[in-house]
Amino acid sequence: MQYQTQQSHTVVVIGASGYVGAELSRLVQKHSALKLFGCYVSEHSSDAGTLLGDLHPQYAHSLAVPLQPLSSAAKAAIIEQADTVFLCTDHAVSVALAPEFLQAGLKVIDLSGGFRLHDVNQYSEFYGFEHKHSNWLDDAVYGLAEWNAADIATAQLVAVPGCYPTAALMALMPLKQKALLANEKVIVNAVSGVTGAGRKASLTSHGAELSLQAYGLFGHRHTPEIAQQLQQEVLFTPHLANFSRGILATAYATLNDDVTDDDLASAYQCYANAPLVRAKSQSRPAIKNVVQQPFVDIGWHRQGNQIIVLSAIDNLLKGAASQAIQCINLQLGLPVEEGLL
Repeated sequence: MQYQTQQSHTVVVIGASGYVGAELSRLVQKHSALKLFGCYVSEHSSDAGTLLGDLHPQYAHSLAVPLQPLSSAAKAAIIEQADTVFLCTDHAVSVALAPEFLQAGLKVIDLSGGFRLHDVNQYSEFYGFEHKHSNWLDDAVYGLAEWNAADIATAQLVAVPGCYPTAALMALMPLKQKALLANEKVIVNAVSGVTGAGRKASLTSHGAELSLQAYGLFGHRHTPEIAQQLQQEVLFTPHLANFSRGILATAYATLNDDVTDDDLASAYQCYANAPLVRAKSQSRPAIKNVVQQPFVDIGWHRQGNQIIVLSAIDNLLKGAASQAIQCINLQLGLPVEEGLL
């Protein structure tokens, strides 16, 4: 059943030209409770004036929406008429933009990493810029929808998790919550499709150069994000692969000595009523089953006190755009899956 409302919630998407921005705009456009006020790109972007459906022809039928330059006048109109701003911008751009809208009383759902970390000093180390709005870090709610629903519902600023952390945390949080993990480092290896690198051309994502390869060894920016939320030491290694979209994460952890199979099954029962989570013992999640879908598929396998947990998501959806929709659904008091299934 679709949610019906006499007064739609008005939203804008800033950074709409990228892969995530286009997906999010599509989801907003078809959501029965949301009204898309506008799609924006940077003021001097070459994409300004282009129809979003021309830039992403697979959505030509549904996104005949012009990409507007984010001028001072555009910001003023957004502040006057919008309720929520989605930021699909570069991390540093989000940090600069979000306070303008927050101070005007709007809600902001940020899909960048600009407000995910609690420690302001980590931004220089892992993101390469000095965070000048650290006062908002304490107020930002981490938008892992299945785990922070109550806080998301009342938040003015939501920091949507990164795609890799979403896959890793959804796999491991049930074990952490039930205190089943030994106090040892957790290892996470994850493989992502090339859309995770963004729409801008680069040598590493060029077709002729692309291969299955690891990157960000020991220092990837998602490492402190996963460790912060899991409250456990993590060794995270991402890999870029020669396919379009999707993530498969493989997490290796040590269980406490007395953990039984029933304990594991009980831990993952936390997802029993989560409509966008499909968790099953001994299953082997595959990217093909989640591409173009808002689900996360989880499977776990144990041998003695060792456990391997597998997690598959679409990096553009559960890893970004559909999780942002889950967050606004929570804020509007709607079913978390509204507009997604």
